[in-house]
Amino acid sequence: MDDHALPQQSPPDLPAQARRLLVERFPDALGAVLGGSAARGRARAASDLDLAVLLPDTDTTRRELIRHEGRLAELFLHTLGDVPDVLEAEREQRRGTMLFIYGEGLVLDDPHGHLARVRARSRALLEAGPPALTSAQWERSRYVATCFLDDLLDTARDERHEQLATADFLLREASLLLTAHHGAWTGIGRWLPRRLLAADPDLGAALLDGHLALAERADPQPLAAAAEKVLELVGGPLREGYVQVR
Repeated sequence: MDDHALPQQSPPDLPAQARRLLVERFPDALGAVLGGSAARGRARAASDLDLAVLLPDTDTTRRELIRHEGRLAELFLHTLGDVPDVLEAEREQRRGTMLFIYGEGLVLDDPHGHLARVRARSRALLEAGPPALTSAQWERSRYVATCFLDDLLDTARDERHEQLATADFLLREASLLLTAHHGAWTGIGRWLPRRLLAADPDLGAALLDGHLALAERADPQPLAAAAEKVLELVGGPLREGYVQVR
């Protein structure tokens, strides 16, 4: 049979599903926005719904994970009075997850204009960028990255578990330093490479390609070389003389 004659399954309308969830579970919502791949039309079969919902102050700020119509939904529930503190905490973490959801997500409902104000504030914070690292944070991160770099180069290539674990931590710390150097947002999980490449396409790619080379060929040199370049941008490796004051 011709493949073109087979019935084609239509992709699910995830914004419509998110609106149904909103009506069913949060009829008193003051606003809602859909974030992540579902909002961008890039959802995979197992992608969840990232839904931020503004609630009256009589409710409670919380985070819930539920299943709706067979699909997981991660709910970020914020009372109107708590939203300013939530946004500021997200900025301090330098990942800005909720800032991106509120600022760039797909608006599902905004009956009184509250979401428009939260959206404007989120966009302003995103534009301003994350807070700069303090001197102590810079030194701590340089020291940690240097330790993992030295450990990686000192690990035998046949010690694959140790090599891979060390490389993961080196990539994370070097990414923190590189994004902070550019005043850019960082991320975790799938968002780490996306934020890294957005901050520095060349050196970010070198870190990621180096990590891949280690995973595929047990070769630590490309990742080590990229991490050394990152350290050179921020004052160089930090070994002797580091002092951490509690």
